Amino acid sequence: MVMFVKLIEITRNSNQVFMYNAVLTTNFCDILETVFLILADLHGAIGSNDEECTPNGLCIHVFRTVNEIWRPPMAFPFRDSVLNISLESFREKSKGKKVIILYPWINYRNLFLTYFLEEAREGLLYYRISADQSTVADWMHGLVREFESVLGKFGTRLKEALDSGDVTAIAKALAHDLSTVRLDPVILFVDELDRLEMNDDFSRFITALVKALPEKVQIAFSSRMMTHYPWIEMLKRGEAVVLGTEYRRNDVMFTVEDEPHPQVDVYALGRGHVLVNGQPLTNWDGALPRNLFFYFIDHPLVTRDEIFQAFWPDLSVKEATNVFHVTKRKITERISMKVADGGNYELTQYNAGFYLPSDKLVRHYDVDDFQDAVERSISADNPTEVRYHLARAIDLYKAPFLQTVEMTWVVSRRDQLRGMYAKALIGMARDARRREEYESALNYFQRALKEVPEREDVQRDVIRLMLQLRRYDEALDQYRTVEYLLRDRLDIEPSRETRELFEEIQMRRSE
Repeated sequence: MVMFVKLIEITRNSNQVFMYNAVLTTNFCDILETVFLILADLHGAIGSNDEECTPNGLCIHVFRTVNEIWRPPMAFPFRDSVLNISLESFREKSKGKKVIILYPWINYRNLFLTYFLEEAREGLLYYRISADQSTVADWMHGLVREFESVLGKFGTRLKEALDSGDVTAIAKALAHDLSTVRLDPVILFVDELDRLEMNDDFSRFITALVKALPEKVQIAFSSRMMTHYPWIEMLKRGEAVVLGTEYRRNDVMFTVEDEPHPQVDVYALGRGHVLVNGQPLTNWDGALPRNLFFYFIDHPLVTRDEIFQAFWPDLSVKEATNVFHVTKRKITERISMKVADGGNYELTQYNAGFYLPSDKLVRHYDVDDFQDAVERSISADNPTEVRYHLARAIDLYKAPFLQTVEMTWVVSRRDQLRGMYAKALIGMARDARRREEYESALNYFQRALKEVPEREDVQRDVIRLMLQLRRYDEALDQYRTVEYLLRDRLDIEPSRETRELFEEIQMRRSE
């Protein structure tokens, strides 16, 4: 089935896209899969005048004027049940706010676009900051060029202000030019904000921009990382809202407190990186402090003997104790430097023979989120909830655990988490098969086999689906693969059930 997306205008630039009035970009490569799921649920067909096809194979219809838009009835049944948030809740949270912050690593960006696809009464201006734009001036120059190319006229004041180089004047000029856009209300969606340098110029620009925004304009920011400032003051004044923290544990990065605690955000699914109050912690003074930091994060209740066994099994207790305390002190120094209030922020505290998380810091750990999603999928009461939590777990698993570290404890933990990820994929595959979505089921099963190729039962599931889809040659290739894997890795022959599938393949191919 060919799916059509309603567009007002797309630029010929491969990176930047303008969106408004139910516009969906074709260059959101990282969210196209989600968008396809959305479109598959549309109950109406959308017609147009001019057809173009993207390199992704998605045919789009381009409308040249707003008056040519026709809005058929749309339905997004997956939204409330799968994304676990209602449209009314989304509206209520963002209503009257000048700034909408989409929390890092949460798929609220997809929900945000879904919201505008369905509502289509609001105006949406989309801009993605590119890799070569690191300053406010770079960003604004690119934004003017992009919006002018699709709106026909935009940025009169902004161009003048850019010549001055004054970030406050630039901010006020942008606010004025947004007020002249002939849509009401207007949303400026800024994607990949983390490409910019979060310095004093940026803070002054954002503060002045929000202060000068006309009532009809909101700005939404999406970023893979988000700093504490300048947002915290806007939250205190009620000008901003943070969306996407519903399933975050111990999240206070944007919480207004009388005595705020620094937040440490730890992302170990991948190469591993750390943020302290939104600032990247990259200088560890060697691999040992970094590895011990991740060990403490992953082991919230651990004895000194367990630490010594994991890191210094060949040293005497005295030698290991000296190295341990020096290394732990380096971790404290690195965290405290990022907080920059003169305090001493230890990652752990010692109590009754155990090292525990310090009460001076608030932690967020992506592995905890991943495991939480898997656990929720097991305890969920209905298939829709199961599907939501499995999808969330799959999305959170960005890459293998600390994939560049080969310590014994890391490898063991990596294998455990990989197994959980594979189970989540298998769960999604079986759910899709139950709903007779065979191509989707096959995709999930095949992804699972990349993690656990020795699972003979999953290999059989793949073969059965290939037979269901009449892909007999592929089914035969899959059988040969499982036969080789079992003999080569486990030194066993395929089970009787698997061999019977081989006979069925041969029979089907001969028909």
